[in-house]
Amino acid sequence: MHRRHLLSIAAALLALSPFARAQNWPTKPVKIVVPAPAGSSLDVIARLLGDKLKDRWAQPVVVENRPGAGGMLGMDVAAKAPPDGTTIAIGFNGPIAFAPFMYRRMPYDPAKDLIPVVMTTSQPNVLAVNAALPVKSLKEFIAWAREKNGKMNYASIGQGSSSHLTMELFLAEAALTATHVPFNGSPPAALSVAQGDTDALFAVAPALLPHVKNGKMRFIAVSSEQRPESLHELPTFGQAGLPKVESLAWNGFFVAAGTPDAVVQKINADVNAALHDPAVKTVLDNQGLSVVGGSPADFRKTVEADTKRWGAIINKIGLKLEQ
Repeated sequence: MHRRHLLSIAAALLALSPFARAQNWPTKPVKIVVPAPAGSSLDVIARLLGDKLKDRWAQPVVVENRPGAGGMLGMDVAAKAPPDGTTIAIGFNGPIAFAPFMYRRMPYDPAKDLIPVVMTTSQPNVLAVNAALPVKSLKEFIAWAREKNGKMNYASIGQGSSSHLTMELFLAEAALTATHVPFNGSPPAALSVAQGDTDALFAVAPALLPHVKNGKMRFIAVSSEQRPESLHELPTFGQAGLPKVESLAWNGFFVAAGTPDAVVQKINADVNAALHDPAVKTVLDNQGLSVVGGSPADFRKTVEADTKRWGAIINKIGLKLEQ
């Protein structure tokens, strides 16, 4: 009896050990990989959360910008990292839900090599144009683009990004043609429109607001069914007669497949707590970024639904890209 009792205690301790290890996690610095340049909305979110998480984790949280290849460069770093949760990437639609349908080869498989941990924010794309264009509404913009007869060009924050795909969907729905000029991230893409090097851009609001405030750029419409409070004055595409032009640019934390579930759950709980910190929420709200949070299962469902929806759209458009 004594031996069986000791064995049962040992078994119970063994069962608890992953939980115990997670409670002590992390035991070394944590890296958040941002697959976009400094100043982008992803960078803002990562640094804001990293500052709160370092206190919770009692370890340094280092933000590393790795833009390139439509976000795949940064996501590949996380996919190939040791599965201990100390390398986190803030992923978004492009390299997770869109890329498998556009590229023949990818350096990682989003569904197999990465674990969705928690959605951080979700926000609509805004159609923005150079302020010198003689348009103030979506109807006027479409008429102007038709007159350009295919000579319009547009910026995006990268090949295969939500920025790129939303414009392609809009062009298809409005029966327009235009030339795509991709950039590595929202700051240079926004600057190209503000300077008149490109005519228009779909992107989330934060990187565009400085150019709107200085009169170099104008917002035309928002790509969500429901307008966020910060963009309440803008019409939706549905209101303007193009209801199929709807897209949300979500982002969230991912870790390498094989990371213990207890660690995933701890990261999820701590990020949720940070997201609902009043100071964090205020900064994100002011940037036009809607806090989401939720469980890993919630995030996985969003990723799977977006992959299915946009896979069909990408196949219909026939968009194929080369790295």
